[in-house]
Amino acid sequence: MSPTESLTQVFNRTIDSVKSVIPIDFTFEQPSLHTENLTNVALGVLIVLTGDIRGQLIIQGERTVFQHIGTKMFGMELDGEMLQSFTGELGNMIAGTLSSNIAQSGLNMDITPPNVLIEQQTEFHLHHRLHSPLYLKDNGEMQIIVELETAS
Repeated sequence: MSPTESLTQVFNRTIDSVKSVIPIDFTFEQPSLHTENLTNVALGVLIVLTGDIRGQLIIQGERTVFQHIGTKMFGMELDGEMLQSFTGELGNMIAGTLSSNIAQSGLNMDITPPNVLIEQQTEFHLHHRLHSPLYLKDNGEMQIIVELETAS
């Protein structure tokens, strides 16, 4: 499988994972190649992908978006450390579902514990990267970035 095919497969499986984890309807744009080497993150989560598929998954958005998702999932507004913990766990649930989805195609992919990103710049090092905004039906926008290593 070419790097582009692998990237597209992982991105599509990521969208499927988001659909199964987040109980809010959303739309998304056709993914585009993300060429910026830096991105500003208000709140987000980074999870490293290991195994047959190596790279990273970043889910980012404004605090209000993660608060809204938390309210939909748990019936209460989250803030401070609870919101940070929820953001990490949300990323963990999405990446865990992604890992299971990828395993169904015969590939081994594992994930590292989530790294919560708060008001910081994140630097990208890999060249194969897809990005798409997700527009939540009733409140806000999140960004999904999938970045993969290429086989040498």
